[in-house]
Amino acid sequence: MTVRAFWLDEAHDREHGDRYADLVAREAVLFTPAFGDIAPVQFACVAWRLATPPFLEPGLVRWHRRILRAECRRDSWDGSLVADVHIVSELPPELTRTREWWRDRGWEGWPRILGQYVRPSDQDLSRRPYLLPTLRMQAPIPLGGLPPAPDGPTDDLAGAARHAVVAVVRELDELLGPVLAQLEQPEPVGDDPDRFPSEPEPDVA
Repeated sequence: MTVRAFWLDEAHDREHGDRYADLVAREAVLFTPAFGDIAPVQFACVAWRLATPPFLEPGLVRWHRRILRAECRRDSWDGSLVADVHIVSELPPELTRTREWWRDRGWEGWPRILGQYVRPSDQDLSRRPYLLPTLRMQAPIPLGGLPPAPDGPTDDLAGAARHAVVAVVRELDELLGPVLAQLEQPEPVGDDPDRFPSEPEPDVA
């Protein structure tokens, strides 16, 4: 089972006037600390921010419905590039062995709207408790595929930024695709009536 974790929606971006290139041009000042840097990390981090929400809605970078947030930062230890991704998960096995803790409490899991995982609203939280299991992946991203940081706001600034985003997307997709494929596999349903239901809750309208 192959699952895409991250990808670029180039078609949507082109159909709407190359939004990413326009945004990079408008926000070029954000790259100023990265210009001329011998390391490509800071430049890649800014390029990633501009390619994802909330800077660009919808983002040039798209991700799997289980991914809530994906950020990049410079590691304070050695200056390397680190990705920080939050992923919707299933309940840990320790909580699925029995419904004893769940019974009569009205616990709910992750709400979904049109197949997308969303956080419960304040109105939802006023009515019932929610348990929202989340995995947080933090991992280094190899620098070999990143373009060098430009010396300044050149004509090819948007092209270099897109190159950096493509490199990060490739690495994150390879890293997290197998994880998401495992999470998407349904667990076999047992015969124990007290076992916590493994199927997801119905989508919220």
